[in-house]
Amino acid sequence: MTQQLAPVDILPYQPEHQAAFRDLNVEWISRYFVVEELDRRMLDDPEGYILALGGYIFMARHQGRIVGTCALIKEPGGVYELAKMAVTPSAQGLGIGWRLGEAAIAKAREIGAHELELLSNRRLAPALSLYRKLGFVEAPLPASEYQRADIRMVLPL
Repeated sequence: MTQQLAPVDILPYQPEHQAAFRDLNVEWISRYFVVEELDRRMLDDPEGYILALGGYIFMARHQGRIVGTCALIKEPGGVYELAKMAVTPSAQGLGIGWRLGEAAIAKAREIGAHELELLSNRRLAPALSLYRKLGFVEAPLPASEYQRADIRMVLPL
């Protein structure tokens, strides 16, 4: 990636990050879509829904503020879902999504995952471009609980 990256710390999720994790995701989801029941379950209880089941959450701090997040959700068979990636609009374009994606991919490799997958929507062109730059490719889309999901991408590790 050739763009200049802003100084950002990628932090492991702590309980005090729950409000920022929820708010960052509600901010982008509600801008384009409707917050769905599955979103609410994850965002209201990330410790129970993501971390306790073997997942990970990353928070991005820039200039002393939490400005971004993403999660790895454990799926069966050595697969993790890259999910709940959000960067607040005032910090977009600074390479923070790239840094979050790199951190998630590095963690997935470290824990022995053999594939990352993600579900998204074709309307989110900047996000899809980021995922492609990170190495994700489009794959068949199975049935999903998310109404907004119309594309699945995978990254073999």
